[in-house]
Amino acid sequence: MSTTMRYWEYYNMQETFDKLFEESQENSSFYGLYELITSENNILLAYRTIKSNKGSKTAGVDSYTIDDFKLKDKETFLLLVRQNLSNYKPNAVKRVLIPKPNGDQRPLGIPTMFDRLIQQMIKQILEPICEAKFYEHSYGFRPMRGTRHAVSRVMFLISRNSFHYAVDIDIKGFFDNVNHTLLLKQLWNIGVKDKRVLKIIYLLLKAPIKGIGIPTKGVPQGGVLSPVLSNLVLNDLDQWIAKQWHYFETANTYANDANQKRAMKTTKLKEGFIVRYADDFKILAKDFRTAQKWFFATKSYLKERLKLDISPEKSKIINLRKNKSEFLGYSLYVVPKKKKWVCNSKISNKKKKQIKTEVKKRIKAIQRNTTRKNVQLYNAYVLGLRNYFRYATHVNIDMKELAFNLSLVIFNRLKSIGKYEIPTKAPPVYKKFFKNNYRTFKVCGIYLFPLADIQTVTIWNYTQSQTPYTLKGRSIAQHKELDRGVLVELSRLLTANIPNRSLEYLDNRLSRYSMTKGNCEVFKEFIVASEVHCHHYIPRELGGTDKYENLRIIHKDIHRLIHATDNQTIENYLKKYLLTVEQVKQINQYRNACNLKEIKH
Repeated sequence: MSTTMRYWEYYNMQETFDKLFEESQENSSFYGLYELITSENNILLAYRTIKSNKGSKTAGVDSYTIDDFKLKDKETFLLLVRQNLSNYKPNAVKRVLIPKPNGDQRPLGIPTMFDRLIQQMIKQILEPICEAKFYEHSYGFRPMRGTRHAVSRVMFLISRNSFHYAVDIDIKGFFDNVNHTLLLKQLWNIGVKDKRVLKIIYLLLKAPIKGIGIPTKGVPQGGVLSPVLSNLVLNDLDQWIAKQWHYFETANTYANDANQKRAMKTTKLKEGFIVRYADDFKILAKDFRTAQKWFFATKSYLKERLKLDISPEKSKIINLRKNKSEFLGYSLYVVPKKKKWVCNSKISNKKKKQIKTEVKKRIKAIQRNTTRKNVQLYNAYVLGLRNYFRYATHVNIDMKELAFNLSLVIFNRLKSIGKYEIPTKAPPVYKKFFKNNYRTFKVCGIYLFPLADIQTVTIWNYTQSQTPYTLKGRSIAQHKELDRGVLVELSRLLTANIPNRSLEYLDNRLSRYSMTKGNCEVFKEFIVASEVHCHHYIPRELGGTDKYENLRIIHKDIHRLIHATDNQTIENYLKKYLLTVEQVKQINQYRNACNLKEIKH
């Protein structure tokens, strides 16, 4: 998220997003969103964001990738986007089926690169408006929130508030059954009243699926805009449940929230809280009868108001003192501890089976093709497991069990290609994550990360004031904003008129300037936009590209010195600037890459 916010700073959009968020909190209506969506900076930011995604190399039905836009100059690109959007007709969506662990297939919809760009442009403007309206305990596909926050909230309610009954409701094919008319009404209700924008969103929802036709309902999994729209659909459910207890407005005024809740408990209100991550949610209650009321009420609301059905086989009420409830790969249950009950968590059995299968697959890959890359891929997977499941209270027990069950497979397949030893001389990256000296294999000079050494850490609740759309929220998230001087010069670089330059060049020039904190890469001193030249380390005429790694931010006079061939010109610049031996050496390095003679100092 910090990287994304840095892009907002590059393209001077942070202030716009903050304003939209603030106005949405004040229940304002938005009629001029189309102009914001088609603004130059918003379009360029969308390009930058799409370019940085892994999916930018994945083509849609037209076979175009982000590389087909990189070489266009800025004015041509902006004109193309605006003209197409003025009379917009989305292309067909490519359907890809992804296998699920249970043997089923999940349909993904891959829009064309241009349609993804349009969706990203809309998402950037729509998201701050929606974020101001979303329920505080919705955690899926929202900025600065993750699965650990959802799990933390559930564990908090169970341990601290004794909510020992979980209402697990599984929505049958949620993404494929979203009602389009209802979704547009929900957008209107939160203040999105620019009919031009609503029409474009409607057209995106009705984009034909290749080989199937025009959808009558649903949002494509894989679309850039889909997560925001999906959260908006279920936000109605969140708010409806919250208003029955969490946000319930009483006729009397109470000194504090605790007194109000104490008074509410004497009524026939349903005490309970919802915690949601995308379409996966739980309602926590204190007794079976209340949980039963929530179950039937929620089932009825989903059917009548949101036009969604639930899966009877997967939807149930669970007494956490007797059974376990699965949530986001975790298995949650309640156990007695001293004079109270506390929530424990483990890795779910279904997830354990997946981990076993995946570890075996990666170990086989190392045996068949013993390369550093395969070893690093294995380590990346184990590190991913650690980062995701370390918040489970009993993760170490689970991982030790998995390590024991897999030990024979790992030993037999790696004994001939690696050394089984205690990592006494392990690199810092190993010691950072794994503290105990468990024996492990060393293959291609790299120690395999041991599964058994994954330890639990304390899980904390999400700080609700943390958001990328306020100054306070960003400071809580410890986002380090760019220096004011750098931001000012970035704005000037952004508006500088450089004809016939590619989008890639202009975008990477901003990144490079930000990376150097505005310093010349030879002088190591701050330079303003009017003094900035962006040098191609390998010139374009010699095959150099506009990629980030081929650009250098340098003072304009140093740039002239690098390319100078006249001895008098070189002499003049050397007299003007008292260059050190190291600086001349660096300039000569650049000149060598340009096939020019070295400067004698």
